[in-house]
Amino acid sequence: MVKMTNCCCQKNYSTVANQSNHRCFRMTVSPFIATLLYLSATYAAIAQQSPTNTKPVPRLAPQSPGSPAIAVSSSGSQISLNGRTLPGTWLQKPTKAGQVITYLSDGSFRQLIGVDFLNSNNPARQPIAWFSLVTKPVILATQLSNGYRYLNITNFARTAGWQLQVNGNTLIIATPKAQITNIVQNLQPADANIATLQLARVVVDLDRPTPWQVTQGLPIKKLPTPTADPDTVIPKSSTQPNREWTITLDGIAEPQLIQRYTPLPPAPPPTSLPDVVPPPTSSPDPLKQLPSTLDPEQLIQKVEVVNNQTIVTLSVPFGLSPQVNTVANPNRLIIDIRPDAMVSRNIAWASGLRWRQQYVNLGTERFPVVLVEVNPRTVGLQVKPIWANPDTLIGTAPIIQTAQRYLAVAAINGGYFNRNNRLPLGAIRRDGQWLSSPILNRGAIAWNDSGQFYFGRLTLEETLIAPNNLRLPIMFLNSGYVQNGIARYTPSWGTSYTPLTDNEVILIIQNNQVTNQFLGGKANQTAVPIPQDGYLLTLRGNAVSNASQLPIGTALSISTATNPTNFNSYPHIVGAGPLLVQNSQVVLDAKAEKFSNAFIAEKAIRSGICTTTTGTLMIAAVHNRAGGPGPTLAEHAQLMKLLGCVNALNLDGGSSTSLYLGGQLLDRSPSTAARVHNGIGIFLQK
Repeated sequence: MVKMTNCCCQKNYSTVANQSNHRCFRMTVSPFIATLLYLSATYAAIAQQSPTNTKPVPRLAPQSPGSPAIAVSSSGSQISLNGRTLPGTWLQKPTKAGQVITYLSDGSFRQLIGVDFLNSNNPARQPIAWFSLVTKPVILATQLSNGYRYLNITNFARTAGWQLQVNGNTLIIATPKAQITNIVQNLQPADANIATLQLARVVVDLDRPTPWQVTQGLPIKKLPTPTADPDTVIPKSSTQPNREWTITLDGIAEPQLIQRYTPLPPAPPPTSLPDVVPPPTSSPDPLKQLPSTLDPEQLIQKVEVVNNQTIVTLSVPFGLSPQVNTVANPNRLIIDIRPDAMVSRNIAWASGLRWRQQYVNLGTERFPVVLVEVNPRTVGLQVKPIWANPDTLIGTAPIIQTAQRYLAVAAINGGYFNRNNRLPLGAIRRDGQWLSSPILNRGAIAWNDSGQFYFGRLTLEETLIAPNNLRLPIMFLNSGYVQNGIARYTPSWGTSYTPLTDNEVILIIQNNQVTNQFLGGKANQTAVPIPQDGYLLTLRGNAVSNASQLPIGTALSISTATNPTNFNSYPHIVGAGPLLVQNSQVVLDAKAEKFSNAFIAEKAIRSGICTTTTGTLMIAAVHNRAGGPGPTLAEHAQLMKLLGCVNALNLDGGSSTSLYLGGQLLDRSPSTAARVHNGIGIFLQK
């Protein structure tokens, strides 16, 4: 990639940063909110579904952000920030005065630049803070389009001295060069909430505001302590390892800072004889007294400059996360390492949609909750099941990718699935059509397009009806849950079905008549086409004996009902479980829904969906408690009640938990989110 020359004007930051005030704004960067500022190769591959541009970026000619160079509307899904091409959606529109208005999606704005969003009650205006005073925020106009919310950054960019230019699909942004003048580590001021902990703080001094990002990395492995006896068995540590985090700034650190935080290379082996006295050395240089290998307990692991960016690598203890504040005059990043790094937010994001994040106290524990409130009665708003591939029920994808494929404005992961063969393990019904049947009488949520919801434990009862009053139960529809009996596979499954077990008997039904019958052979070997005008029946185990009663030419029909019957009247259903709350009472019974004891006892990150007394729908992600692991199922049920839920359902959780809004994950870094089979999408039609 050709590097862009910096042709930015050195303009006053008076309206972006209040240079006479030392108050700061706070940006939360906890394990589940790190995606606010996260950029990685993983995100580049999944977030916008556009490949990284490896072509040279042309040099910029001097041009102000409001220049009338572009006479027609343009848009794209890539942003070149100071020479680095990254995923990010943007729009440009001409005005009647001949100027150009530039819009950047709010997720890209926060992730790429480090801008913080402040609380708001007007979805058309978003207050932001970036090296500025919280009490006097910059307010940007918003615009909703194709599942994204865009912010008008034209004046912001002009005041900050940015240069903007469009090259095809890419919006090129060049910001003024910044210098990192100091990086120091000390302790935070005392905090009554966490007085027992000595919390670290890192302060980064800058000569001007500059884009910055935070990235959550992998756990840091500890090297075993060497022993004199090579046969000594070293016990495994009972403590969780530290996790790597990186702070990346668009600016260059002064050389002494790099030297201060760069460990020396290992000393070479001695070349002199053992009895030779080494020559005297001069006084040691304090800057060169760092260990020759990285100490995983040392907070600042390394400072380096790569491609005109300064990267500060941190080693953060388990249960803690960085919380980043920016300060104006002097310009600083203040990075506090805390067990409660999340900051409360309450943002009216769009008509009928509100983004909230808060800590919920349960006894002595504090749980961070990120949620999207949905008013299902909003004109143009719809709630629909979504799954990884609209053409088949086989497959998984990150929820961020699935939501963008369907043009959903918000989404949360849904029901369970088999991670090995990527098949659904629960109910999916959309627009009145059953796509996959429920299993094990587990909890489900059903709803209609009028904003009415129903929660309960669900069973689908399908019966195959043949001549002579022959009635056979169909155990599963388009399901990855494999048991003895009859299963049915429709074109929703895909173009073909490959036997999941050995020696299945397969019947092909077209126009409600058996047209073929044969053995499926070995599992996972031969694909059988599914007729578009019918379906397949597969007979497993003891059900194989029913094949003789269903010869070629047999006319068939199917009756379908749900238990309880309340589910019948709802066109949309997603199953997961266990059911948590019903009619304001905790009804958790995971054993009745056939969940394992290990699953019941597990403390894990959770996803949930619920309705409130006002009819509001909430999709929520609950992550690790302050300083510890995530909630148990019982804790999750209590937390949903405390949030005001009248009815609540537990969704697939752990690494599957993913809460999406407008091109970004609100609750975690995309690199930490697993691929999932299905979800629940929120759509806004204008």
